[in-house]
Amino acid sequence: MQTNHVALASLLFLSVTGVAFAGPVDDARSHFKAIAAGEVENIMHGYADDAHFEWIGGPLNGLYVGTDKIKGVWAKFAKANAPLEAAVSKVEESVNPAGSTVTANVEFKGKNTIKVRYVLTYRDGKLVNEIWQIDPKLASNY
Repeated sequence: MQTNHVALASLLFLSVTGVAFAGPVDDARSHFKAIAAGEVENIMHGYADDAHFEWIGGPLNGLYVGTDKIKGVWAKFAKANAPLEAAVSKVEESVNPAGSTVTANVEFKGKNTIKVRYVLTYRDGKLVNEIWQIDPKLASNY
C-alpha cells in the first residue's frame, strides 16, 4: 500500500512541476540540434567513454572510438560548417531492456546541404554507438 502512495505522489509531482524524463528520441533530437549549432560540448553530452562513431562518406569518413577522438571530429566539423539548420524526419525508436536504437533522416543546411541517415544506440542512458551515413539521395520529407 505504501508503494502505491509513493508512486502516486511521484506522478502527481511530475504532473504539477512539468518535469519529465528525456528518452532516447529526445536525446537524439538534442544531439542533432547541438550538431547544427556547432556546440561541441553539448554534442558530447551523453556519450559513453568507449563510444564508437562511424562516419560514412565525406572528408571525415572513418571510425572514431572514445570520447577524445569523437570530440576531435566534432570540433573539425563544427569549425568547418556551423551554424547549420537541421531538419529531422522519419524518427523511429526501437526499445528493449538491453537498450534503444534511434534512427532518423537529418538534413543539415548551411554552406552546403548534408543529408544524413542517422543511427544512434543507447545503453544504460548513454550513447554507445553512432552512425553518420552521408546519403546525397536521401528523400527530403522535411
